[in-house]
Amino acid sequence: MADRNFADVKFTLSNGVKMPAVGYTAAVYQNERFLGDALRDLLPKYGLQRSDVYITTKLSPSDQSAELVPKAFNKSLENLGLEYIDLYLIHFPGAARINSSDPKNEALRNETWDAITKIYKTGKVKAIGVSNFTVRHLMQLQKSSSIEPMVNQVEWHPHYYESDLLEYCNTHNIRLQAYCSFGGQAIRNNSLMEDSIVRDISVKHDATPAQVLLTWALQRGIAVIPKSVTPQRIKENIQLSIRMSQEEMSLLDSLKNKGLKYAWDPNPIA
Repeated sequence: MADRNFADVKFTLSNGVKMPAVGYTAAVYQNERFLGDALRDLLPKYGLQRSDVYITTKLSPSDQSAELVPKAFNKSLENLGLEYIDLYLIHFPGAARINSSDPKNEALRNETWDAITKIYKTGKVKAIGVSNFTVRHLMQLQKSSSIEPMVNQVEWHPHYYESDLLEYCNTHNIRLQAYCSFGGQAIRNNSLMEDSIVRDISVKHDATPAQVLLTWALQRGIAVIPKSVTPQRIKENIQLSIRMSQEEMSLLDSLKNKGLKYAWDPNPIA
């Protein structure tokens, strides 16, 4: 019997809410209004309900503060034309216009998280979390709040991953969600997709390199949000029934030696 397609799997978050193991990410940001328009047109067209789609949006680094969070959240609801959001994330541990080493970053994170937990308690958002947070940032947040993030969305691919972060998140029932699963493809760096190890494994499983890289994360319980604007690739990215051996997983793990990070770097943020 074939393995179950990961695209049909849902991960249960710490509050019992179910989140798709495989989602999509935006090709561009500032797209809430476009998504809202699409939902208004397409849900009735295809006979779908609001509960049939899972919507995540983020709080910008420029909106971190107790005063700004409610305004930013309500603006997102308005842009999306929704009564609730499924998952709301703090986009980055650092606040805009504040030096990365400034201790104000921690104070603003705590203040911001407290404001988000208050929104969560109203039911207007079903789950809350963070993005680009290191273990240190998560530990700091844990000290200031009784509600821990349910999701931490981070850069995660064989060229760059942090095992200690996954261990911490698993221990604290925080679901890790991977972006940049294909490495530096967004900045026209295809070295991961073209790596001989990735390609050899893909040939063995009659899969695409993208399917191999997504499965590498999913087999560890990490959710993925691949980005593509090509219909065929979008279709391929939700056909994820292959399963790799421990040896193949270890071969992909070994690519970390390249140490290539392609996106936001939260490590300098105080």
